[in-house]
Amino acid sequence: MAAHSLNKLTAQEVKGAEPGKHSDGGGLWLHKREDGGGQWVLRVTVHGRRREMGLGSAQDVTLKDARALAAKWRGLAAAEIDPIKQRQKERREALRNLHLLKDIATDAFESRKAELKGDGEAGRWFSPIRLYVLPKLGKVPVAEIDQTDIRDTLAPIWHTKAETAKKALNRLAICMKHAAALGLDVDLQATEKAKALLGKQRHKAQNLPAMAWQAVPAFYAGLSDGSITHLALRLLILTGVRSAPLRFLRLDQIEGNVWTIPGDRMKGRRDATPDFRVPLSPEALAVIEQAKPLARDGFLFPSVRKGVISDMTMSRLMERMKLDARPHGFRSSLRDWLAEATDTSHEVAESCLSHVVGGSVERAYRRTDYLEQRQIVMARWAKHVTGQNGQVLQLVAS
Repeated sequence: MAAHSLNKLTAQEVKGAEPGKHSDGGGLWLHKREDGGGQWVLRVTVHGRRREMGLGSAQDVTLKDARALAAKWRGLAAAEIDPIKQRQKERREALRNLHLLKDIATDAFESRKAELKGDGEAGRWFSPIRLYVLPKLGKVPVAEIDQTDIRDTLAPIWHTKAETAKKALNRLAICMKHAAALGLDVDLQATEKAKALLGKQRHKAQNLPAMAWQAVPAFYAGLSDGSITHLALRLLILTGVRSAPLRFLRLDQIEGNVWTIPGDRMKGRRDATPDFRVPLSPEALAVIEQAKPLARDGFLFPSVRKGVISDMTMSRLMERMKLDARPHGFRSSLRDWLAEATDTSHEVAESCLSHVVGGSVERAYRRTDYLEQRQIVMARWAKHVTGQNGQVLQLVAS
């Protein structure tokens, strides 16, 4: 190729080029867009077929680098090697070279972010392996990791932090499968063998302390100063929801006497969780009205600085009151009340807590969320909470 047919552009011309296609020679083109952005494209002919290969953004790839890339791929095309297929092959080989566990774990996490609530930003999926596995095994080639390595890594927490250890082992198994999918030779049974070596866990998971349902009215009455924390706790008790959706409650989620929690605020995977309707009793609506003057940026329970109140705000209040119970435990208080003070059916009672009821086939055919029944039972719960006891209530699923 003649020298005069190459290097037609200058760096200044690239920067100030008008929208359109500009040739640098040798098949290298700058495609400039109307918005000012641009893309380097290489045109080559392989086996009689014209191929166009993107070489990157003009903002990221300089003219000098674009020419170097073009020369590399032109050389392959001259040897009748398809440069696009060759680049794909090199990328696959680069993935296979992600052989250290720390690289595999990061890649596995990135590939699963879309399945996780909030794209995994809270870090709960990655934390067990980051804190307890990677410090010891992160720089070990994944193909060399065996059950003994895993056992020695998790043994210090296997009994003392049983739930965390189980999560770490589960995440590690996912990472090993991810490595196998990348073409690495790994022992997919290593985590199960390690579990056998670690033995049965002595530690039993403990539920968060809950307040007896009989004691809830007195506690509720004490939440009377009209502060955001007191009002948030009151609404938490009245609705039986988890802390996260309550803290992120927006006024536009409430319509009439129904609060609709978006699926991505519910516990579980974002792509598999439907919206959940929460019936609001007259008492709950009154609490919301009290809180409205304190709302900011659409959130009913804002933080002092920005965003919403933290996950620990309500817990610390109960801790300062010298209580063993914690906010999440009010869900248990409600469930115990439903079981002991009412004849509410299992389906309705579980739906009050947004628990999944029945198998996937049964749920596919059952289209109700028992909203009407839950409106009745949650109004009754509100009467109990506010000290207005009444007769035993009978509620069955219809």
